[in-house]
Amino acid sequence: MALYISEKDVASLLDIRMALGALEEAFAARARGEAGNLPRRRLPIGGGAYHIMAASWPAKGVAGHKSYTASRKGAAFHVMLYDASGAGLLAVIEANRIGQARTGAASGVATKYMARPDASVAAVIGSGYQAETQLEAAAAVRTLKHARVFSRTGEHREAFAKKMTARMGFSVTATTTAQECVKGADIVITITNSSEPVLTVDMLAPGMHINAAGSNSWLRRELDTAAVARCSIVVVDDIEQAKVECGELMRAAESGHFSWDRALQLDKVVVGQVKGRASNDDITLFESQGIALEDIAVAERVYRLAIERGVGATLTG
Repeated sequence: MALYISEKDVASLLDIRMALGALEEAFAARARGEAGNLPRRRLPIGGGAYHIMAASWPAKGVAGHKSYTASRKGAAFHVMLYDASGAGLLAVIEANRIGQARTGAASGVATKYMARPDASVAAVIGSGYQAETQLEAAAAVRTLKHARVFSRTGEHREAFAKKMTARMGFSVTATTTAQECVKGADIVITITNSSEPVLTVDMLAPGMHINAAGSNSWLRRELDTAAVARCSIVVVDDIEQAKVECGELMRAAESGHFSWDRALQLDKVVVGQVKGRASNDDITLFESQGIALEDIAVAERVYRLAIERGVGATLTG
């Protein structure tokens, strides 16, 4: 019988290290040709869009899709997880927490393979729900001593700094400008919904690693074109999806400041087929659009743990 796994259930089972392990394993499997991914597709609905994205991982015995509606009224995320042998539906999983964790974990995997080994200071531009797991994941793969945060609303960034200082075990301070936030940082995270760049070329420094995780629409961009052009190495989670969703790279390619043959895919970096960093002076960029394989990999772990611990409700009918 299939399970229904609620957000409360997911929260009781999932943490960032579990998500990091699931994604690193999934990216390695994809590099070996053992997992498949279909990029996100969007259909218009009244006042928003319906989104669907799918992946398969036969070696893990699963295939499935994440689908969700998004509009000004909010968003509702679900993963449908199926048995890869054709035995039917395994679980329906509420997937807001899964999405938060896998987005942070994707940046964490990129940071593990692309940031300098001695990176110790992080800067976060954006202070929303997704920013929390971005910082948690970076701290899971590097020994962070300090972090700074900037967002447009002072109350929000101060609250984020207070909350994350208590959670992380190192100081997180709020700054009044993005420039102040980024100065001297080894790892820079952008996790905003901005349509205009929040990270510009004059803010970059040799050796910096950037996780641009907020934009998955050609209407948005978090880096300006000059910043993209200055990056030595550019990695994406899926090249096909980035070509239709990554506003920064699309704009840079259209203006001749970036060529898609420069884009590397994260799974190839994970297995060492390509390098995520060639020298300590490289400025490296990970552009995260969020792919279905990430959702399915985390959902599979959550499902197995739910079975083990007796969590979730049995679907009938």
